[in-house]
Amino acid sequence: MMTNRRTFIKKISAIGATAPLVTNLKGETSKKDTPIILCSRGEDWGEQVLKPGWEILSNNGKLLDAVEKSANVTELDPEDTSVGFGGLPNEHGIVQLDASIMYGPNHNCGSVACLEGIKTPSSVARLVMERTDHIHIVGKGAQNFAIAHGFKIENLLTEKARKIWLRWKENISDKDDWFPPKDNSYNNERSTGTINVLAVDSNSDVAGITTTSGLAYKIPGRIGDSPIIGAGLYVDNEVGAAGATGRGEEILRTCGSFFVVEQMRNGKTPQEACEALCKKIVDINGGTKNIDFNDKIVALGKDGSVGCASIKEKKGNEPKLSYWSKNGFKVYRGTYLIEE
Repeated sequence: MMTNRRTFIKKISAIGATAPLVTNLKGETSKKDTPIILCSRGEDWGEQVLKPGWEILSNNGKLLDAVEKSANVTELDPEDTSVGFGGLPNEHGIVQLDASIMYGPNHNCGSVACLEGIKTPSSVARLVMERTDHIHIVGKGAQNFAIAHGFKIENLLTEKARKIWLRWKENISDKDDWFPPKDNSYNNERSTGTINVLAVDSNSDVAGITTTSGLAYKIPGRIGDSPIIGAGLYVDNEVGAAGATGRGEEILRTCGSFFVVEQMRNGKTPQEACEALCKKIVDINGGTKNIDFNDKIVALGKDGSVGCASIKEKKGNEPKLSYWSKNGFKVYRGTYLIEE
């Protein structure tokens, strides 16, 4: 069913927004044959991220291998400044990584947070799930656990990320002892955030991963939504899966991914469920006038249907996800509430 602009605006009127809420978009929820694997990136990253996962799924490989190998693509890419190796550091210049994984058939899950020196936190999270009776391991404990399983400690701060961090450091205040940069040689761009990878295999089993370097320049030890089961990631084999990116504190306050999956359980399509979370976040913040952040949610139904929504975007910049199924690689355009 096509989500048209008139219907969407009518739906969101209930949140009492004071500013015009826009948009449609070309978000269409359609059923697709499984297996299917998706990620929360569009055409710029999606194909390279999903290719190894799809190769595993299409050859009847293990579902968990598929989502892990796809997540590893971004974690190992030094050009991405929001995930894994090359991620932007905390305020002290130290890269701290978070990740979670969940497997639908048995609701098993694992996560790591504030993990330093390990490029692929999603792989460590999987080991927490499969090799311990714990769910969360953080900080030095997570690093020691990774070392015990053969991971090597490496410097995760790339030259690119160091320069971005240093520019931030030098521009915090004109009252401190740091002079601003002498020129504009530092790159101050921030790439897209956290990545979610969700999949359904040929047996209709569901799994997912969320992985991130967290909020750039965060207070050391800060943990966002990504490693928290039910916030940054949730999987239910009877329904599907959801994952979140953006301002983690808002996703934590709403148990975002769990909320979306439960909306799907109660009859909403993945697209409708993602929109419902965005509206809820705006509502608990007192309306659009108080929104100075953004969140994006993606969802995958057990039947292969998909959805994607964000709180605010610029005109013509709809939130996207990409997916790979037997019909090939596709990019899906979702909806947003507020036009910047």
